[in-house]
Amino acid sequence: MLLSGLILGLLGSLHCVGMCGPIAFMLPVDRSNSFRKVGQISLYHLGRLLAYSIIGLVFGLVGKSLYIFGIQQQLSIAIGILMIVVVLIPYKTFNKYNLSKPLHRAISKVKSNLGQALKKKSPDTLLTIGFLNGFLPCGLVYMAVFGSIATGSLLEGGLYMVLFGIGTIPLMTTAIYLGKFLNSTVKQRIQKAIPVFVVIIGVLFILRGLGLGIPYVSPSPVVEMATSAIECH
Repeated sequence: MLLSGLILGLLGSLHCVGMCGPIAFMLPVDRSNSFRKVGQISLYHLGRLLAYSIIGLVFGLVGKSLYIFGIQQQLSIAIGILMIVVVLIPYKTFNKYNLSKPLHRAISKVKSNLGQALKKKSPDTLLTIGFLNGFLPCGLVYMAVFGSIATGSLLEGGLYMVLFGIGTIPLMTTAIYLGKFLNSTVKQRIQKAIPVFVVIIGVLFILRGLGLGIPYVSPSPVVEMATSAIECH
């Protein structure tokens, strides 16, 4: 299931380019020195991965807390259903209820600090820019957060988000180098494919929670496996 985070990042990175592209285009990188430019871009990505890892650790801890209560199977099913529902609900509905309003003040502060860092036009701020960028609200990041919760583990939750971030690196890096390089038709096709893949991940989480005994996809619950082992003796 951890690999789904990487694939989500890879397929959804076009969305990241659309949301964070303006930031990527404004990065104060040294375009006269290719070696230094690579290092600076790497710092930017490292900052994003650091932010994602923190988010993953926090929500992985949430999942672990629920896991302790013995509802890991139900949690996986609930996360899968939530992923599918979020994709099916029209985007305008979320805007109508403004679900991010409670975080508005914190998000505004992040944007303000990010704007100040970009104005400095100094290479040493790239790590900070990437770090702050990682905390900006993004629907795709929310999907990855659901996945980190479903891992039911502090470390796996952090790793899930890091893999998601790694998946976004290739296209984000290309965007920094080439700018707007994809035509509208390709963008539309990829954008349409993202919800389909999110639904597939949601279905996988549901199957995982059902514990149907399918190796790697829907393994039997740990309790059930332990009981079977005792009976064999």
